[in-house]
Amino acid sequence: MNATVKFALSMAIFGSIGYFSAKANLPSIELVFIRCICACVVLSIVYLFSKRKKEEIEKKEIGYSVLCGVFLVVNWVFFFRSFEHMSVTVAVSIYHLAPVLVGLLGSFLYRERITFKLMLTVIICFIGTLLVGGMQDYLSIDELMSAGLPWAFGAALFYALTTLTGKKIAKLNPVITTIIQTSVGIIMLLPFVKWDYFLHLTGENWFYILLTGIIHTGFVYYLFFSSLPKLSSGSIAVLVFIDPAVAIFMDIVLTAYRPDIFQVIGIVLIFWGQTRAAFKRKISEVKEEVF
Repeated sequence: MNATVKFALSMAIFGSIGYFSAKANLPSIELVFIRCICACVVLSIVYLFSKRKKEEIEKKEIGYSVLCGVFLVVNWVFFFRSFEHMSVTVAVSIYHLAPVLVGLLGSFLYRERITFKLMLTVIICFIGTLLVGGMQDYLSIDELMSAGLPWAFGAALFYALTTLTGKKIAKLNPVITTIIQTSVGIIMLLPFVKWDYFLHLTGENWFYILLTGIIHTGFVYYLFFSSLPKLSSGSIAVLVFIDPAVAIFMDIVLTAYRPDIFQVIGIVLIFWGQTRAAFKRKISEVKEEVF
């Protein structure tokens, strides 16, 4: 399976995560914790029984994997928390501000002058975010913030950091990379897990929980991290649209969600900004030089 197919498949599967997480009936921290355990166990078994060549493991890449794991787990928690406050369509649209944030982070890290075009893109995406978040339905900023906007935006920020860091992991086996990252997640979240939430889950809940752990976490991130270093910025910019397309399609078809006209305009503005940021600023160049 080549890198393009792997990345496209990972985006398509991940696009269904909002629907499956709702069926899991667990809060964000507990769901991410179980996902990390499932992925870590499954991928450890896969790695132990796979035919593998002797690998030279660089300490530097292990460090990147740990850091990437921290960003990834925070990204997951924020992303799933956003589903608790807003529809999948709204959360996913805001979440895909990440390429714009990659451009901003790259400018700050290189101490480059922020161009007028970049600022215009940021402003347009910001307006789109407010519209998607339902700005017109809230009387104050506090009400808007309580609707889940900070969680979705925070998820976008940490997704951008995950992408930037993940690009530096080029030699380490992607299975080992994901095992390290999910192990980091288990250690990070263990002190915060509330075990009472697991007492009243149904068999159907556990089916969706295990599915999100094994498929949406272990398998997807194996595909993601094994393909990311091999793709150009142009390919990434196009393929990432598979994720929100699947998510929004499932939200509209399966849950009968209907965005209002303001939210539709906001979605268009955000994805226009995402496309502009991804193509105008070469993501691959940013990733290669960041750390």
